Amino acid sequence: KMSSGAADLRQRKKQNCTESDKMAPEERNKENSKLGRSPKYMLIQRFAKLFFGCLAAVTSGMMYAVYLSTYHERKFWFSSRQELEREITFQGDSAIYYSFYKELLKAPSFERGVYELTHNNKTVSLKTINAVQQMTLYPELIASVLYQASGSEEVIEPVYFYIGIVFGLQGIYVTALFVTSWVMSGTWLAGMLTVAWFIINRTDTTRIDYSIPSRENWALPYFACQVAALTGYLKKNLNCSAEKFCYLLVNASTYTFMMMWEYSHYLLFVQAVSLFLLDSFALAQTEKVHEVYRIYLFSLIVGYLLQFENSALLVSPLLSLVIALMLSKSLQMNMRKSTFVSRLLKIMYIYLVLTVAVTLNFLLKMFIPHKENEHLLKFIEAKLGLNTTK
Repeated sequence: KMSSGAADLRQRKKQNCTESDKMAPEERNKENSKLGRSPKYMLIQRFAKLFFGCLAAVTSGMMYAVYLSTYHERKFWFSSRQELEREITFQGDSAIYYSFYKELLKAPSFERGVYELTHNNKTVSLKTINAVQQMTLYPELIASVLYQASGSEEVIEPVYFYIGIVFGLQGIYVTALFVTSWVMSGTWLAGMLTVAWFIINRTDTTRIDYSIPSRENWALPYFACQVAALTGYLKKNLNCSAEKFCYLLVNASTYTFMMMWEYSHYLLFVQAVSLFLLDSFALAQTEKVHEVYRIYLFSLIVGYLLQFENSALLVSPLLSLVIALMLSKSLQMNMRKSTFVSRLLKIMYIYLVLTVAVTLNFLLKMFIPHKENEHLLKFIEAKLGLNTTK
């Protein structure tokens, strides 16, 4: 019985082996066929994801721009008002910006209009000022050039062209927020959620409802594009073409953002501090971070020259921090290793950069005459909990 049982067991093992041998080629063929289809399948899947994500991003931006235009029309009955009544709807100092746009269009030539703005004696009593420099009127210069160059005089009224550009920029703003969330999370559904939350909290995030010509409404869309491009640029395992595109977009958006708003360098300063901390704790690639520092420096220099030698950019904390980072770069070594010495070097590096930045900024303010907005620094300090300024 024992011998017969052992023989049966051997026979079963042989049958199982033969069955497995017969099934193995079939399963291998199936796996090979799946592997053969996977590149095409993955390619189609990636293309579909990219297509629907881009479609959702662009659609979100366009719908938001149309929504703002419709909401503005119904809120103020804008089309049924006279020209003066339309300008009154621009509350606060925003109406002054639009008045400069009108003066540019009424001027006999663009050069004459720019000259009158740079030698303006109508805004401040008994004083001639450079309104382009002091009030950052580059958005109005660009809008007037586009209005005249596009031949829109016979198609659309100047006020509709002006607010149309602003609403279009807000659509780009939303699209950039969508792309940023998409790049960070890996799914475009997160972008939809970001857009939804931005619109729900719109009263706390923008003044577009009642102060359309305000500088931040022109500038923040470019800052959102810069953040989206910077998020993609700092991402690891990025292909060469995408990295170059993100790098060029960071360059263009950083410079444009600085030209559109006189307070832009403060936001870039907070961003530079964040990049400095990421680099110090090895959470970002050092080469890319220092390349962004060079972009900051280039934008500050070009902005200083084109903004009629604006001294506020020379004494800005952003310039002091970037110079300190450049000077301290040679000491940033052996900090990637998780040793006690490297940790001490990290602390010394952070302390050195902050000390040099504060000292340099203090010296620049001593020797360079400026009219800086100190209240913004106090606002940043209060937000960070460094003082109790209200």
